[in-house]
Amino acid sequence: MKRMQLREAKAKLSEVVETVVGGEPVTITRHGTPVVMIVSIEEGRKLHSEAPRRSVVDVLLEYPGGLDLERDHTPPREIDL
Repeated sequence: MKRMQLREAKAKLSEVVETVVGGEPVTITRHGTPVVMIVSIEEGRKLHSEAPRRSVVDVLLEYPGGLDLERDHTPPREIDL
C-alpha cells in the first residue's frame, strides 16, 4: 500500500488516481498520521453499500417473535414555549 503526505498527494493527484485505479490503495497522512485511504470505486462500493437503507418500521416488522403494535390515537398536546 502506497503512503504519502497530504501536500504530496495534492501535488501529484493524477499519480494517486493512477495508483488506485491500478489496484493499490493510497493512504494519505497529515503530520505523519494516516487520515484518509483512497480506494478504487469497486472497493469503495464493497465497503459502503449503495443499497437503500431500511426504515425502523421495516426492521421492527422483521422482528423474529413478531410485534403487536398499536397506534396511539391520542391528539398531540400543545407545548408552551
